[in-house]
Amino acid sequence: MKKLFLAIAAIGLTTLPLLAQHPAEHGADPDKKMAGPGTLPSGWQGRLDSGDKTLAGVKASQMGGGVHFMTGPAGIYYKPADKASGAYETHATFTQMEKAAHPEAYGLFIGGSSLDGAAQKYTYFIVRQDGKYMIKRRAGADTPTIVDWTDSAAIKKPDSSGKMSNTLAIEVSKDKVRFLVNGTEVTSIDAAKVDTAGTPGLRVNHNLNLHVEGFATKSR
Repeated sequence: MKKLFLAIAAIGLTTLPLLAQHPAEHGADPDKKMAGPGTLPSGWQGRLDSGDKTLAGVKASQMGGGVHFMTGPAGIYYKPADKASGAYETHATFTQMEKAAHPEAYGLFIGGSSLDGAAQKYTYFIVRQDGKYMIKRRAGADTPTIVDWTDSAAIKKPDSSGKMSNTLAIEVSKDKVRFLVNGTEVTSIDAAKVDTAGTPGLRVNHNLNLHVEGFATKSR
């Protein structure tokens, strides 16, 4: 019995360094407290994953031809006046200004509906600094995965200064939805499996310094 106890204790000790190497996987990466007023540029609205309608901890401002985000909490941002259906394309260029402490994701969403209520729905396409992308849906409180984290050579990783810039696009047609990074298709999905008709917008996860330019939606 004594030998068994010592063996279990030894396993526990060897596991501790592994946990310490991945604090983000264990809830040890709290939201940064940005000194922002929780306001957005004119015409924009936002919704935090936490449900905090004040947008506290988010600093977003018009900068040049784009919007600059400095986030504590994760959330979505959109213009309620924007609607898309049928065949269309949504795109934007995302520049991560500095490396995050952990790979934090950002990108586009389409098919948004009831975005200010409990029955919110949308499909989002996000990338992160380790060169991976993911596609998920939001359906109320659920977030089913369509494509799990996948490596793609199309995604530009941070340069020596920690900055990275990628143009993301989602092209919707009658039967297929194509997901592109820097003009390269990384995957396509049957249109019936994603949300397509509704409001397009941006998804920005937490603790990011991110500049977004050229966000637009056009018919195809």
